[in-house]
Amino acid sequence: MNRREAIIGAATVAGAAVFARRASAQTRLTIMVFPGMPNLPLFAAQANGFFARRDLAVEIKYAPNSDEQRAGLADGRFQLIHSAADNAVAMVEMAKVDVAIVIGGDDSFNHLFVTPDIKSYADIKGRTVLVDAPNTAYAFQLYAMLKQQGLAKGDYVVKSVGGTTARLKGMQDGTGVAAMVNPPFSIRGAREGLRDMGSAAQALGAYQAGSAVVLRAWAQQNQDTLVRYLQSYLEGLRWSLDRANKDAAVKLYVEKLNLPADIASQCYDIAGQPKGGLAVDGAFDMEGFRNVLKLRTEFEGGPPLSPEKYLDLSYYRKALAAM
Repeated sequence: MNRREAIIGAATVAGAAVFARRASAQTRLTIMVFPGMPNLPLFAAQANGFFARRDLAVEIKYAPNSDEQRAGLADGRFQLIHSAADNAVAMVEMAKVDVAIVIGGDDSFNHLFVTPDIKSYADIKGRTVLVDAPNTAYAFQLYAMLKQQGLAKGDYVVKSVGGTTARLKGMQDGTGVAAMVNPPFSIRGAREGLRDMGSAAQALGAYQAGSAVVLRAWAQQNQDTLVRYLQSYLEGLRWSLDRANKDAAVKLYVEKLNLPADIASQCYDIAGQPKGGLAVDGAFDMEGFRNVLKLRTEFEGGPPLSPEKYLDLSYYRKALAAM
């Protein structure tokens, strides 16, 4: 071996050692999300190295239902979940787990879909409607939309089947006749003959859905990690909303959600629309959250709920200030 080869070899070994030390120094996080369109900022943060740049190694797991998502966060199996904001409220009020919402995300993108034999809301009476959990989040959206059309909860049967994937399948196989569905599943449902009865946002007004939720104790003990995570997410979100990145973003949807390119492209256009798309910089919609709490009280009873009880946006503000 000549001197030049020795120098190159030594540099290669040193570089590998630095890389190994850096990899081992990365903070590992496991998060749980529902498979769907709002995850684009997370896909982007992984694919473009935004997490790695901040010494984070993030494993994304898909939730079969919100019960598993909430239980996993409470048990410490997941450090963060991205879920409907009402799931955080349910953890505090029902499970007595001290969690906090730390960033906003979207208004759910939900539409009420029904099977082809349902021609009007009246046809739902006496039939089965499908939900994830019967006393959280999008179930309340469903009940509220049906109530607007004269159907009380006792007028139909409620069946818990799990996340949007399961709800779509349940309408396709005859398990139920109605459910709240969002993209890409709503796009597929419409193509397969399910009927769109309208959007939750149009029927119910402002609604804070997609949010990141953490255990308060974990957040307090891992403040720097949480801020770096939120910065990575925000960078992924900004990248996602930049139309110059559409082709790359559509490719991420194709790869991560196993979508046809045309449906992936539709998802991108919905996610990126100025009004009703992914919230710019993950802004939290306080008016929408008050409506979330109002729906929970309406269908679960109890005194009015205070938004501040479930929020800690201080980490978000710190992350955003440093962007």
